[in-house]
Amino acid sequence: MSRSLFAWRFAELVGQPPLAYVTDWRMRLARVWLRDETATVAEVAARAGYGSTASFGRAFRHTFGEAPGTLRQRDRSLV
Repeated sequence: MSRSLFAWRFAELVGQPPLAYVTDWRMRLARVWLRDETATVAEVAARAGYGSTASFGRAFRHTFGEAPGTLRQRDRSLV
């Protein structure tokens, strides 16, 4: 199966292209990991597969509309 056919079938079945699906999945995992107070943002970024904290932060803000640190602070204030 060609790459383009795979991408087309994947998008048809899942509702989004493969790269978007994987990115979304990584960001959702990162959000869970950020709620673990022992992991730093840099550790979460590396665990999610990002080479830098800056690129992770941009992707996180694009997905959730806020910075990783902001999410963590907001969650802590709710406790």
